[in-house]
Parts: sequence; C-alpha cells; structure tokens
Amino acid sequence: MRNNRFIKTEKQLRRRIGKSERHAYAVVKAIVVHRRFNRFLRVLGPGLVTGAADDDPSGIATYSQAGAQFGYGLLWAFPIMYPLLLAVQESCARIGAISGKGLAAVIKQHYGKPLLYMSVGLVVFANTINIGADLGAMAATTQLFVDLPYALLAVFYAALIVFLVVFVSYKSYAKMLKWLALSLFAYPITAFLVGQDWPAVFRNTFTLTPQINADTMFLFVGMLGTTISPYLFFWDTSEVVEQEVVQKNMSKIGEVPKATKKFLHNMRLDNFVGMTLASVTAWFIVIACASTLYNNGITQIDTAADAARALEPLVQGFPNAGLVAKAIFSIGIIGIGLLAVPVLAGSSSYAISEAIGWKEGLHQKVKRAVGFYVVIILATLAGLAINFLGIDPIKALVFTAVFNGIAAVPLLFMIIKVGNNRKVMGPYRNGWVSNLFVKLAFLIMTAAVLLLFGSFVIG
Repeated sequence: MRNNRFIKTEKQLRRRIGKSERHAYAVVKAIVVHRRFNRFLRVLGPGLVTGAADDDPSGIATYSQAGAQFGYGLLWAFPIMYPLLLAVQESCARIGAISGKGLAAVIKQHYGKPLLYMSVGLVVFANTINIGADLGAMAATTQLFVDLPYALLAVFYAALIVFLVVFVSYKSYAKMLKWLALSLFAYPITAFLVGQDWPAVFRNTFTLTPQINADTMFLFVGMLGTTISPYLFFWDTSEVVEQEVVQKNMSKIGEVPKATKKFLHNMRLDNFVGMTLASVTAWFIVIACASTLYNNGITQIDTAADAARALEPLVQGFPNAGLVAKAIFSIGIIGIGLLAVPVLAGSSSYAISEAIGWKEGLHQKVKRAVGFYVVIILATLAGLAINFLGIDPIKALVFTAVFNGIAAVPLLFMIIKVGNNRKVMGPYRNGWVSNLFVKLAFLIMTAAVLLLFGSFVIG
C-alpha cells in the first residue's frame, strides 16, 4: 500500500514539475518576445515619424476625396506608389547616413548654387503652402466643436506649434503625438465594419484601370504628391544625420559618419515600417470613404463635417453618433497636423540652414542654432498668413497635394543624381533595384504632371 501511495505521489510530483517547467518556459519566452519588441520599437525613429507625417491633413483630405469622388476607382494607384515611396525614402535616408549631411548641404557641395537655389526654393515654397493648408484644416476641424473665429484658431495652432518646437524636445514631442496618430486606425476599422466587396476591392487595387481626364489626373497627381512629397526628402535625410549624432556615429553634423551595417539595417527597417504604415492607412482611407460617402451619393468633400461623415458607421448606435465621428476625425486631423507642421517647417529650415551654412538640428538648443529655429518660426508664420487670403481650407488641402506632386519632379531628378554620385555615396551608391524604382518615380510623376497639364489644355 505504501509503495503504491509513493508511486502515485511521485507521478503527481513529476506532473507538477512538468507543469512548472512549461510555465517557466512560457514566462521566459514572453520576456524574450517583450525584449525583442522593445528593441524593435527603439529601432523606429525618423522613418516612422516621416511615415506618420506623410498622412498629414493634406493627405487625409486627398485620399478622402479620391474615395468619395471615384469609389474604388483609384485604388490601382497604391501598388504603383508604395514601392516608389519605399525606394525614394530609402535613398534619401541612405544619403544622410553615408554623407553625414542633409540633402541641401550635399547639393551645395557637389552641384553648385543654381541647382541648390532651385531645390531649396521649391521645397520651401511647397512646404509653406502645405503648412498653411494644414493649419487651416486644423482650425476648420476645431470649428466643428467650438464657436470661435477661424482666424483665431489658426493663430492658436501656429503659436502652439512654435512653442512646442522651441521649448519641448522634439523627441518627446513626437513620442506624445505618435499616440494621436493611432486615430488613423479608425479608417481600417470603419472599412471592416461597413463591410466591403473585398473581391472588388482587390480587383480594383491590382488591376490597372486609369482614366485620362482632368478630374482623374488632378487627383492622381495629388495622391502622388501627398505620398511622395518634397518635404519628406529633406526631412528624412537630415533626421537620419541627427540620429547618427545622437548614436555617436559622428560627433557633429557634416563629418563623415561611421555608418555600420547594423545602423543601415535598422534605418531600412525603420523606413520600411514607416512607409508601409503610411501606405496601408492611405489605402484604407480611400476604401472607407468609398463605402460610406461615394455609396451614399456624397462625391464632393467641401467641409470638415463632410469628411467626418465617413467615420459615422464606426460609432453607429452611440448616442450622438455624428458628434462622436467628428471627434475621432478631429483627433486625427489635429494630432497628425501637430506632428506634420513641425516636420514641414523643420524641412524648410534644414534646407535653408544647410544652404547658408548655419548650425542646424532639432537636437540643438535654441541659443546654439538661432537661425535654424528662426526659420522654423518664420515658415510657420508664413503658412499661417495664407489663411488670411480667403482660400477655402478643405479645397486648399487637395490643391497642396497636387502642387507637391508637381514640385517633386525636379527634386526626384536631384535625388537620382546624388544617390548615384560616387564622391558622395562611395560603395553605397544606389543599387539596380533602388535605381529602377527611384527612376520610375521620376518618370511616372513627370508623365502624370504632363498628362494633367495636357488634360486641362484639351478639356
């Protein structure tokens, strides 16, 4: 009897030890996964911020208008734009990582003043219009909830952004605002809640069915311009340089950095994640607006309230569903706007500071880079001034995207030249895959702009 009891107890003990071992293994595995995920999050930096800024208020408005006006009819643009965006931004980031300089500084050193002034002038002009449109959209969106003058709200947001950029570390500032970017996930959720004809969605996405007319080409150029934007070229390049200074790959901007394989790998991963999130979110914005606005006969977005209606199915059944939808839409526009406007102004400031030779960088204290911060303030105020010209803020967003598409063409030509310059890039020049897609971006955007101009002339 005792032996039987002993055997029974021993079996139970082994069983318990087995469970403990399995539990311990699960705990260890969870810790490893957690640490890997934390390491992955630490890798994300300029690429993720650039991707979030890519879906700025101008982008949200352009993609929303595309879905409202054409339904699924412009989804074919995304498989074209996505690899082009990846290649262009990877090339820009690599230029910064290898040269230790921003794009304007490289152009100044290797291509002379005429091309430098053309490049800087284009990006500053495009950014100023974009800042104005984004500030206007933030003000118009806020008016959905508060009965305050449009001009006063635009001034408030401009002042708030200047204050945060000057007095708050941009790293801390961007960290806070990344959480607001989560509001963009409202569009994918809405798309699934409404229910889609998914075979039709994927058929329209992967079947090239362009229509060559003024309306289609206007929005296609706008989608290209808000996806592959001039300000992203300068911002991403300079931010990668700043990251190298922070990680001590070089002591100051302008030195030749020690770009390790690990740093370049992390840079590409960061770029891939940021651009993928931007593209997938944009695709869902078009789908959500197609299934909620276009299918209900709303084909023109004239106000912030019109755009917010795309999110009403998300909160169907809630008390005051329309108000809740407006709140979610507003958080997205204002949150991404607060993130994107400093990127736009910072992009202009990097370009001008590098052209003149001023000390630059958001990692610098204001007193050490006065000119750099003054340009950010002036760029924000210049954009603000556009809102006093009586331009419709929602229509301005789409126009801004189209202008970005036009301005990107000569700048892409410069990126191709820099990316293939042995003196700048050494053994890290564009490979054949990178060259293929960056050149395709230049050719496709050039053709789209020419077709747009041609359609207006013929029409």
